[in-house]
Amino acid sequence: MTAREALERLRGAQKAAKGVSLYSRLVNRPVGRYLAAGSYALGLTPNQVTLVSAVFSFTGVALLAFAAPAWWAGGLLWLALAVGFAFDSADGQLARLRGGGSPAGEWLDHVVDCAKITALHTAVLVAFYRHPEHFGIGGSDGWLLLPLGFLFATVVTFFGGLLTEKLKPGPAPGSAPPAPSTLRAVALLPVDHGVFCLVFLLLGGGPLFLWGYGLLGAAAALYLPLFLVKWFRELDRPVAAAA
Repeated sequence: MTAREALERLRGAQKAAKGVSLYSRLVNRPVGRYLAAGSYALGLTPNQVTLVSAVFSFTGVALLAFAAPAWWAGGLLWLALAVGFAFDSADGQLARLRGGGSPAGEWLDHVVDCAKITALHTAVLVAFYRHPEHFGIGGSDGWLLLPLGFLFATVVTFFGGLLTEKLKPGPAPGSAPPAPSTLRAVALLPVDHGVFCLVFLLLGGGPLFLWGYGLLGAAAALYLPLFLVKWFRELDRPVAAAA
């Protein structure tokens, strides 16, 4: 199968778009589709694509933690994270193209995702600590709590969503996928990883990055209880019905 043929097959083998932000639906998944088709043509496995994603993502993390914050560094950091995120979409699409993934592959994908999230916010904390004057937080250690709070909200959201997906009953065989909501897709933009990556383009701006990062952190904190209540109710419905 050529890359073009693989791409055509992938167009009809996409996951449901419900609960997916507009960025992931219109940007990350389509780019990941091309990467998956190219990876298939090269003979790569889904696990290898996951590791490629990790290399790009952790290159960005290292750049944030160790390089001096500057506009050029922010551009490279965004590019590394965005490419890593696209390959993160490609591994699952490649697995479907090859006939389905494996438990080990899914485990590796989620472990890399969790490590990436943890390392990225930790690197922001390191950058704030090493360059407080650049970010306009000199003499105020309280700002160091911002990446810790952002990390807490992101990790709990990641784990809660993943666990809900595993525990929630799957759709009935032959049922049509639920129709996606454009309004919901727009509302999810502030907590989409691809949108989060964009804030690093402001890294050279110091306080601009601080406030952009802070606003996304506030959104993550505000969305967290909404997600948790929604997921708990979804999982509680079958129990209530059985009782």
